[in-house]
Amino acid sequence: MSFLGRMGRRPALLFRHRGITATASAAVMVFIAGGAFAAVTPRPGHQTLANTGHSTALTHKPTHVVPPVGPLEIVSVSPAGGASDANGGAPITVTFSSALAPLTPLPALSPKIAGSWQVAGKTATFTPSYGYLPDTKVTLKIPGGVNGMQGLATLAGVLSQPRTVKFTTGSFSTLRLQQVLAQLGYLPLTWTAALTMHPMSIPYGDVNAQLSAAYTPPAGTFKFKRGYPSELTSQWKTGSDNMLDQGAVRAFESDRGLTMDGVAGPLVWADLLKAAAVDKGNTNGYTYALADQKYPETLTVWHNGEVIEHTLVNTGIAGRGTQDGTFPVYLRYEFNYMDGTNPDGS
Repeated sequence: MSFLGRMGRRPALLFRHRGITATASAAVMVFIAGGAFAAVTPRPGHQTLANTGHSTALTHKPTHVVPPVGPLEIVSVSPAGGASDANGGAPITVTFSSALAPLTPLPALSPKIAGSWQVAGKTATFTPSYGYLPDTKVTLKIPGGVNGMQGLATLAGVLSQPRTVKFTTGSFSTLRLQQVLAQLGYLPLTWTAALTMHPMSIPYGDVNAQLSAAYTPPAGTFKFKRGYPSELTSQWKTGSDNMLDQGAVRAFESDRGLTMDGVAGPLVWADLLKAAAVDKGNTNGYTYALADQKYPETLTVWHNGEVIEHTLVNTGIAGRGTQDGTFPVYLRYEFNYMDGTNPDGS
């Protein structure tokens, strides 16, 4: 709107919008961008523009408007509801039908664990600092309604109704137990990750990455170290519990001051994952002993693949012989005096 100089004795008021022009002496109604405005002639030298559709001034800032309940919907949740073998160390993701607002309300987990939520596009992701242990029942609550998760676009609105998703974590893998024990030197094998495995898939120092791998082991291959006899190597079973596993767990428990029962329980796994994260290996090496009960009875001892002892031994008297089999050593004596009775009581 421009004010020009006097036209005769009357001031002129000019509206430059859609080619409409009026003098100040007339009261006209003008439609500008969908709004109705009235131009009137007040006292000379004063012009005003008022919106006839609203009583408030044009400079008034609108109050906060609660986003409408929109078409925002949940597309997928991972782990899925009802899952019974979820990876307790993996991220938890909720994907929506449209992009989320940066400051949207976020889901809540129970039991609570350390970690953080991040919003990127249509997805909200929770990354744990240290995830859930095996057989944990987890509840994920996704907010809806007035305080629900909110879309970025105005038309997206908020999630109409809250949703609850429940899942249970799985079990740690025997295969991963073997991989870690081999990596740390508690087994007479080496383990090499597959070439397709990204080198940073289990980052150094990341205990949660080790936890995640305990549920879902990476691909790789085992190979026996040189020097060990078939009596030992024939005991090995990849991915299945065997005597070598039990012996390795006992050795690890001995190093860590844990009860030497050969069972990979929660305490063993916790210490094992921490050791794997910083690659704190076995400093004692691997020892294997083989007793031959054929006369003359002998004992051969291997340490780190090398024979370090071959000697005559006494494995027991007739009727009280040593049981055949392979057993992990759980107790050692530097010196011991053996006595007892014969089968006839003498």
